[in-house]
Amino acid sequence: MRKSWGSLKIIAGFFGALAMPAVGIALTQFGANTPAIAADTVVVRLGLFTETISLAELQKAAKTGELPGSLQPYAKRLSKQQRRFFLEALGMNIPMNVVTVNKLVNTQIGTTILNDFATALARKDKAGVQALRAGLVLGSTAPQGLSILSFIAAYPSQRLEIDLPQAFVVAGNLNTAFWRTQQFMLAIAPQLDPITPQPRTPQIAFPFDPSKRGIAQVKILNLSLNDQKRDRKIPVDVYWSTAATLDKPVIVLSHGFMSVRTDLHYLAEHLASYGYVVAALEHPGSNETNTNLAFQGKTRVMKPQEFLNRPQDISFVLDELEKLNQTANHPLQGKLATNKAMVIGYSFGGGTALALAGAELQLEGLKQRCKKNLTILSLGETMQCIAQELPENTYQLRDTRIKQAIALNPTTSLMFGETGLTKVQVPTLVLAGSADKTTPALTEQIVGFDKIPSPKWLVGIVGGTHLSVKDPSKTLDQIGQPNTPISGGEVVGEQAADVRKYVKAIALAFAFQMTPEAKNYAIFMTSDYAQFASTAAFPFRLMTQIPPDAIAVVKEFVEK
Repeated sequence: MRKSWGSLKIIAGFFGALAMPAVGIALTQFGANTPAIAADTVVVRLGLFTETISLAELQKAAKTGELPGSLQPYAKRLSKQQRRFFLEALGMNIPMNVVTVNKLVNTQIGTTILNDFATALARKDKAGVQALRAGLVLGSTAPQGLSILSFIAAYPSQRLEIDLPQAFVVAGNLNTAFWRTQQFMLAIAPQLDPITPQPRTPQIAFPFDPSKRGIAQVKILNLSLNDQKRDRKIPVDVYWSTAATLDKPVIVLSHGFMSVRTDLHYLAEHLASYGYVVAALEHPGSNETNTNLAFQGKTRVMKPQEFLNRPQDISFVLDELEKLNQTANHPLQGKLATNKAMVIGYSFGGGTALALAGAELQLEGLKQRCKKNLTILSLGETMQCIAQELPENTYQLRDTRIKQAIALNPTTSLMFGETGLTKVQVPTLVLAGSADKTTPALTEQIVGFDKIPSPKWLVGIVGGTHLSVKDPSKTLDQIGQPNTPISGGEVVGEQAADVRKYVKAIALAFAFQMTPEAKNYAIFMTSDYAQFASTAAFPFRLMTQIPPDAIAVVKEFVEK
């Protein structure tokens, strides 16, 4: 296939070429093709228990699909899923050759990956990270390519000690879709002209700063709504001010999987300070409370019906808000334009937002894919696989009151099938982070964005991770907790302040496109403003279309 790299500059510029610091791999220290000392013994640590396993035993386990005999006494401490994951992971190859691996481990994202790996090893100093780097590169020279077994065989130490529970966390996040995203970026980077900083657009071009808080005094009204038809109690936080009018749409926020309605608290307050009424609801079947009950064995992490319930939750909330809009003497009377609403969803909530905008759930392909090896799936893909239990293959959940949609790091790859996203009916903005391991950008956002009809916008956060857009009050609580799927490497809190600042600006500008002031905010919906708002830590990119030849290359990487 002939590739037009000129057009690929657009998509590569969108995420920017991954930084390539001149950090050499000290291969000579360990040998040119194979380390002078290679690991032939693995020590597995499970709490206070340790067990030594030979590389030969692990190689045999990969072939037979049975746990090594030395691990049998500890098998009862592993769940059935963990045992299956362990065995499948042993036989899985990472789709990268030695050249690509060598380049990746010397990038900023590659360093994050190495630090992730280091959390699962007993040796966590700089020398340990260097050994990891050498093991990955040398392991990728094996005839079968890079795998856990080839990495162990190449690791420059006779003994490799692994914290098994932490290894499950790390391996579960570094999935095939994430590798594909990084591989794609590395593949196109050499074909580009050197990326040089562009002169910042003069401040005079932008009449004001949309990331700054508005002048309205924000109040929060706590509601507890009960949908008797579906037996669902839905808590809602309504952010509002006396400046709210019917000229502005109601904005509804949908949180992520296993989370809470304060996912985007900072964004809700920002929008409300400009006179918008923002309703942040909690989905009872896929929130943090449900997750805690699941860990106690009292319920499932999520039932398949939740794919249908979530959009219906938002439709129900709009119904209830309209009642308040017509309730005499209620503080929200006459302030709620529920017939022209905007939805903002994050992660699984992003998929919810797209469904409300018209995207059709198409599950036939999902049901086939999810029967295969789950160790290659990202957390976002694994979560979507829960939908395979739904009885029908297609579902249309559009709410015609939704006139615009924002999907932040959304799940899309499996749940909407081949053409589900082509049925989106409203202007849509999709945000992606290049270092997102939970919903990897290439498969979950870039490919899907091409299918969405215009008008549409794709925002890229170079170096952004899955939690970067979340309110810091939640991300700092999540890191390191047993009920979070996130391992190390997440850019959150003060480190992600630039990301949240831009999210506030772009979301506000997008919301104003539904008001008489649309022209005043249109300038912030441009690539020029994205470039202006970029920082050294986070270059921002915005585009409205991916060139056809670039998409062809994207699909080539996805389908490998």
